Amino acid sequence: MYAAAGRKGWEAIVPLYNAVIFLKILNRPWWYVFLLFLPVVNIVIFIVIWVEALRSFGYNKPKDTFLVIITLGLYLYYVNYFLALKHIENRDLHPRTAAGEWTSSILFAIVAATIVHTYAIQPFIIPTPSLEKTLLTGDFLLVSKLHYGPRFPMTTVALPMVHDTIPIAGVKSYLDNPQLPYLRLPGYSSVQRNDIVVFNWPVDTINSFPVNDGKYHYKPIDKKSNYVKRCVGIAGDTLSIINGDVHINGFQLKLSDRARLQHSYYGLTDGTQIDEATFPERFNITDGVQQGVNNQTGENAIFIAAATNEAAAMLRKEKGILNLNKSLKNPGFWDRSKFPFDSHYPNNNDNMEPFLIPAKGVTTGINYHNIAYYKEILETYEGSEIGLNNTVELRGKAVLLNGKPLTTYTFKQNYYWLMGDNRHNSLDSRAWGYVPYSHVVGKPVFIWLSYDPNKGFPSGLRSERLFTTVNGAGKPISYFLYFVIALVLYFGISAYFKKKKGNKKS
Repeated sequence: MYAAAGRKGWEAIVPLYNAVIFLKILNRPWWYVFLLFLPVVNIVIFIVIWVEALRSFGYNKPKDTFLVIITLGLYLYYVNYFLALKHIENRDLHPRTAAGEWTSSILFAIVAATIVHTYAIQPFIIPTPSLEKTLLTGDFLLVSKLHYGPRFPMTTVALPMVHDTIPIAGVKSYLDNPQLPYLRLPGYSSVQRNDIVVFNWPVDTINSFPVNDGKYHYKPIDKKSNYVKRCVGIAGDTLSIINGDVHINGFQLKLSDRARLQHSYYGLTDGTQIDEATFPERFNITDGVQQGVNNQTGENAIFIAAATNEAAAMLRKEKGILNLNKSLKNPGFWDRSKFPFDSHYPNNNDNMEPFLIPAKGVTTGINYHNIAYYKEILETYEGSEIGLNNTVELRGKAVLLNGKPLTTYTFKQNYYWLMGDNRHNSLDSRAWGYVPYSHVVGKPVFIWLSYDPNKGFPSGLRSERLFTTVNGAGKPISYFLYFVIALVLYFGISAYFKKKKGNKKS
């Protein structure tokens, strides 16, 4: 093909240079070479080049396009060595057939969307109520990957614009191998306290969230399920939880004014039956109400699964409710399902003893007292996930890393502590521990659509949340009207210039 296009044969065997020359033969810009090195995007670009190579030598029938795609480009070898080659110089890039036009349009759209989706902005939906009242179940978000730095895909062979599973088919959308090392471009901001963060669930082994077939599944970092929580502790902080309140470096964490914390509440009633059907809506309660007789005490009781402080204050004034208090686990009660899963640290959902959140480049002492907090980090996030076979074991009071005594360790990356605002209905860092920076995906910046999944669409549409910002102070403001006006202006101006251009031609 190089020779048929008037090029020298040796130009076909020089790495990188041969790609630049081949793109010239195809009448395509040289910078397409860079797209060949972008994981996931390059898969689509290869298809574009296969199709364009055929067209550049006159093979533009639907049969040719089908064969080159279905054979993963191998059809080009047949054309190159067994068919006549006549290069079409200065070829018109506009397809000659409707099928060709559709193919070109779809491939271009996939390339553009994949670049944006992978490296800039990704759509995301809130599937659970863990951030309820701050972000609602059914909120559709745009997540910026530029804030914390775009992360290059580690999974090199994957279907563009889907995550871990192919929709409808229900099968994996990627191949486990080959894998690239973790690499991230610089962002223009770092993860801060109070940031709402989208990240890959560190301990994810389910086939696709929220489906779990009960089998263990290895998942590469970038294909682990996407989660969204609030960052309450950053690298270098000492964090503790006291009676449901997060404390950082000895002081209670001050949340942004848009954060709407919720807790479970338990109280006593005088036996008056409360209308449970209207109760949640009247008091803006997320997870419902239960009332009845406490089997242990015989008292009339009420349990609120999740309510804000403001809602609880209103509830205390409700007729029939005698008292209402946060339903908190006592200090010293050990919940074996809470990090670091060690009885020496009697942690639970509402009380956790002070511990350090590791920071990149910081050296900390390691001993048998605190190794429970760092074992997973050393073995997994700073071990197996970067190609090392780290093993940590405890022999008496000695901590061994790969069989050698370990007394200090310098961390290789930053870690964060992320929690849901719905404190008693959130699977978060309290259940698995730290979130490594390598697992951070991006920062939600915009809600472009929102509807109540219990009511469906369009009856459940939350018009007041359309085109609102996620961050900032004060009550969120909808920019939907501005969007509609901009859209009308765009189409109006485009139609005007198109008509004007048509008049000039006539």
